[in-house]
Amino acid sequence: MTEPADLAVSLVSEIMAADQLLRSRLARVLPARMELSHFSVLNHLARVGGERTPAQLARAFHLTRGAMTNTLTRLDTAGHIHIRPDWDDARRKLVAISPAGLRARDEALEAIAPLLGETAEALGDDRLRAALPVLRSLRQALETPPER
Repeated sequence: MTEPADLAVSLVSEIMAADQLLRSRLARVLPARMELSHFSVLNHLARVGGERTPAQLARAFHLTRGAMTNTLTRLDTAGHIHIRPDWDDARRKLVAISPAGLRARDEALEAIAPLLGETAEALGDDRLRAALPVLRSLRQALETPPER
């Protein structure tokens, strides 16, 4: 392998290992019966505000519609979201976070805040600020489909 390829393999290996460790630690501190996928959707809906279609949510999380439907069904059953028909297009549905969902998201944020705070403190503000543009650029590059 060439040196750039070796660097890329090392970078991806570190990101994958960090992702697995972070997901494991977050899952352990999330409130009972809340999965990381549930928190992610609730957090997204709280940040963007308004309503989204299941297809828009699936695209935002790079998931299949079926996977998103499963998560939305569980959130709806828990009372964390409202799903309603789109009055302009009866084939579509619209999803919004409920007041109970906002409370659940806030409880989850409180639960994970110490873990994230410890991690941020261990790395330091300067290193975090330096890493963000690189990780953001990597994400953007991966979101662009490869030319064939």
